[in-house]
This record gives sequence, structure tokens and C-alpha cells, in this order.
Amino acid sequence: MAAAADVDAEARSILERAAASSFPPLHAIHHLLSVGVCVRCIFRFFGAFSYAAPCLSLTASVLHSFLEEHDDSAKSGSCSCLSKDEAYCSICFGVLLPTCYQDDGVEPLRSVSPIDNVTSIISEAVQREGHQVDEFSLEISLPAVIAANDRAIRLYMKEKYGSANWFDEKIFSQQTMSVKEALRILLVPSVEKQMNVKHGNNSFRIRLTYTHDEGSQKLLRLLPNDRGRKRKTESRDGSSKRGSTDDDKQILSESDAFINKTLEGIQDQDFRSLFQLPPEKVLEPCHLVISCQRSPIYIGGRYLKLSRNVSQSCWIIDDERMGEASVEEIIGENVRAICKGDGYKFHAAGREDIDVRMLGSGRPFLVEVLNVRSIPSATEVQQIADKINDSEKKHVRVRNLKLVGSEIWTMMREGEAEKQKQYAALIWTSRPLTDDDLHNISLIKDMEIVQKTPIRVLHRRSPLERKRIIHWMEIEKISGGSNYYLLHLCTQAGTYIKEFVHGDLGRTHPSVGVMLSCRTEILQLDVTDVKMDFLQ
Repeated sequence: MAAAADVDAEARSILERAAASSFPPLHAIHHLLSVGVCVRCIFRFFGAFSYAAPCLSLTASVLHSFLEEHDDSAKSGSCSCLSKDEAYCSICFGVLLPTCYQDDGVEPLRSVSPIDNVTSIISEAVQREGHQVDEFSLEISLPAVIAANDRAIRLYMKEKYGSANWFDEKIFSQQTMSVKEALRILLVPSVEKQMNVKHGNNSFRIRLTYTHDEGSQKLLRLLPNDRGRKRKTESRDGSSKRGSTDDDKQILSESDAFINKTLEGIQDQDFRSLFQLPPEKVLEPCHLVISCQRSPIYIGGRYLKLSRNVSQSCWIIDDERMGEASVEEIIGENVRAICKGDGYKFHAAGREDIDVRMLGSGRPFLVEVLNVRSIPSATEVQQIADKINDSEKKHVRVRNLKLVGSEIWTMMREGEAEKQKQYAALIWTSRPLTDDDLHNISLIKDMEIVQKTPIRVLHRRSPLERKRIIHWMEIEKISGGSNYYLLHLCTQAGTYIKEFVHGDLGRTHPSVGVMLSCRTEILQLDVTDVKMDFLQ
């Protein structure tokens, strides 16, 4: 046991400051030590954590040495607060006082704080993932059993000292700092120093997930609601049995939010009947998993599709690919590779069929890149565009490729509903068209049509009736061709152009065929412009 003279100046100053303040009597502090509460949780309970926590020399033995000097109850030979067993804090499970070892796994590290060792592990995880970091936010997830044990100790203190003059339950509750907030106070400055970056509300998140399977399973069994208990599975003979270890872990991963909500709904009287006060000693620490996640970034632009055998998105039917490739993959994979992302989602302002080319200024699109390791520079974005545009197959080209903010997603969605689209369609008519036919078609302005869901897409879309506007049309005869014409038209977004030409067995009315009083078929279709204020 350390002698009182061994207490260093910094630790003594902190302890004397605490003793002189509204800190509880020393015998109460000693009692918390004896039931397995760590030094940092003690100071966390009584509003002194912020100034006491950074002191590395303020250990249980140092605190006990101070108590020996000032409190007769700590001089008892049978004192159990410095027991030799390998117990961890009965509240935080060692989260606030982590045990770190050298490579040989024998001697504890003395030269640096265990928190600094946790920080080094965090920094190594970020480096291993290859993330480019200029700022970070820290997210912490703790097992619900920590909150339960925290409450159990507070109720235990109330039972033992509730009638004492110094004990005020309201003040006690108000000044208590949560384990999560205490851990954040410990870790953030250390991580900032280790990684040389600032903490803030940033898109790059470091998540620390602490779990304690044994403690959580015991807690689940104590909860009064069946949803908190272990699931039972039926054996082949119909008898019930407990779930497997994998089942238990799945239950635990699904139950944290439920457990915390259930604990909040349990009254103190019921809590005392369900839980041991004070909690039993903890012989296993929490398990820590570190993960890094960046909010999605967006690369936007316009694409041109120059092939009639390329779909917009990956199209597979019965394990067979339809078409040679997809716009989604050609653009998305090149973007993901440069950004070093986990994956991507492709979003476009509308779509064209696989056999329809997208020409003119192109169709607006966004690539949402998930958990990128590197934010691309303007030069790297241009490299993406060059690689796509210089591809040997020339299926797809991109224009005005840029790194954009998430707000442009809303702009694209709003603009999509209002946009106009222009087309050029190669059509065939069952009779030659007269000059009057061509002139009459050109006179049509802002004509309303009604379209039922086309037969060709009824298997995947609801049978609805839609009203659409045809803003204008022009027809020109193809030189040297018989009954072949080029139809130019501008329509409201969402118009089915193929069905507008041939009528879809009367499901679109009026149609070009009806207006010309002849059979009309569409042979080829190109989108020539998407009129939308988006990365022009």
C-alpha cells in the first residue's frame, strides 16, 4: 500500500481541492472504492471530473493513501478497496481507466496514459483505412449495462447515505457526468494531439463501439419485458432451448436502444427489486471496435450516352446482362476508384431506354460516393472525366464534372419534375405525308395528352393514367427515303415518347398516328436536350 508521502504534488492538490469543496465525506469516497468504483467514476459522480481526470497519477492506490491520512475507516486492516483480484470498475467496466500492456503482455505501460494508448489504436485504425482527415467527430456507443450499473450505484448511495446531512439527491443527480461524456472529455484532446487535427461537427466520424457480452446478457435476463429476454428456439423434438451464442449476440446488437428505453421506464422501487445494489464486481473489460465513416460526397455533371446497347443502370435478367455495359457502372466505378470509396449510388434526372441515345448537353446526374478515403481535388475530378471520355469504346461521355454539395441533390430532384425534354425520333408512316400534314403538326403548341401506363412496362409499374404536355413538334422528310421522317418534339418530363408516336393500342390519346390518320411506328429515338438548370 502506498505511503501518504508518496502522493505526488499534482494528485495531492486535486484531492485537497476536492476535500475542501462540496465533495462528499471521505468515508463515502472510501466506500465507493470498496464496492469496485474506479477513481474516475468517483470524481465523475461528484462534479470534479473535468479537473481530476487529466491527472495520470491519481490512481486508486493514491486515493486510498490520501484517505488513510485523513479518514480512520480507511486504516482498517481488512479494507477491501485495494483487493488483489483483477476486477474492473463496477460501473464503467474499465472504459475510463483502460488497461494497456506492452508487447510482451506482462508489464503495464507506465510512461504514457492508457488513454493515450487507446488514442494510438484509434490513429492506427484511421491510417490503416487510408482516410484523409482534416477534422473529425467522435461517436461513442456504450453497452446499456453501464447505464444500469451507474443507476444502481446512485440508488445504493441514496439508500446508504440518503438521511445524511451532506447528501442531496437532486444535486447529486445534477452534478453527475455520464460515462460517455467523461470518455469524450478524456479522448478528444488526446486524439487531436495524436492526429494533429481538430474535433468538430465534421463529415468524418470515428465511432467507438464498446460491448460487454456477459454483462449485457445478464441485464437482458433481468428485464421484465419478454423482448429483453433470450429468445428460445424449438428443437426437432419440439422442446424449447436457449439460443446459440450467435443468436445471443444478434439479440444484444438489436437490443441496446430497447434496453435503454426500458430502463428509463422502470421506477426506482422496481429497479431495486430487479438489480443487485451495489452491482457485483466486473472481471472482464469491455470489448472495443473502432470504425471510421465519412458522410457521402457527391460528384455531379451531365452524361451523354452514345450507344443503343448501353442501359442507364446495371440490367440483369435471369443472371444474364442486358446490353454491353451501363452508364451507372462506367461513371460510378471511375469515380469510386479515384475517391477510394466503399461503394456508390448513381442518381440521374430521369432515364432513357437502353436503345435510346442521350445527346445534346447531356442528362444531369449525381454519383453519391460512400465512405471515401480521399476527397478528390479539381485536378482529380478532371482526371475522372478524361478517363471516361477517352475510353476506347466511346459508350459514354461526361460534361461539367464537379465535386458538389449535398444540397444539389434537392435541386436535381426539384428540377426533374419541372424540366422539359427534347427528342429526335426516326418514324415510319403507312402513307406519305403531305405538306399540310407537316404544317399542321408544326402548329401544335402545349397540347395535353393522356397516357395510361404502357403495356411494355405494366409488369413493373402501377396501372395509372397520366396527363402530359407536348410543347411543340416538327416533322421533316428524310431525303431519299419513302415514308421515313424525322420527328422533333419538346415534351413535359415523364412523357412516354414511343407510345405517343404509335398510340400503344389506344392507351395514349391523342397520338401522332391519330393526328396523321395513319399507322405510325417509331424506329429510333434520341434525347437531344434536357432543359434543366443543373451544371450546364
